[in-house]
Amino acid sequence: MTGAVEGAHMGHPDFRANGSIFATLSADGRKGMVRLTPAQQREFVAANRGMFEPASGAWGRQGCTMVALAEADEEVVGEAMTLAWRNRATALASKRTSASKKTAAGRDRKRRPR
Repeated sequence: MTGAVEGAHMGHPDFRANGSIFATLSADGRKGMVRLTPAQQREFVAANRGMFEPASGAWGRQGCTMVALAEADEEVVGEAMTLAWRNRATALASKRTSASKKTAAGRDRKRRPR
């Protein structure tokens, strides 16, 4: 997971790609969270009942998925973590590229004589 770093957020460990959280561990170590897309979340929940469930509220509807670590299968959780990391790393890289293009376009417009 190139560029992934471990940090802390609100008293518990988190894992980030390009500064954005893609996974966390609960303070008590019994649960984790992976930030999937809603479609990925549906697949993991359906295929792994008892291991994965949507987080509460809006976070869950956006793909944040809770992992019951006592029920976790290392390979399945590893796959979910890799997807979560890839989702964040790719999304943020795309946003940065778009922002750079917009900034460059704005500079080009300013340089043109009117």
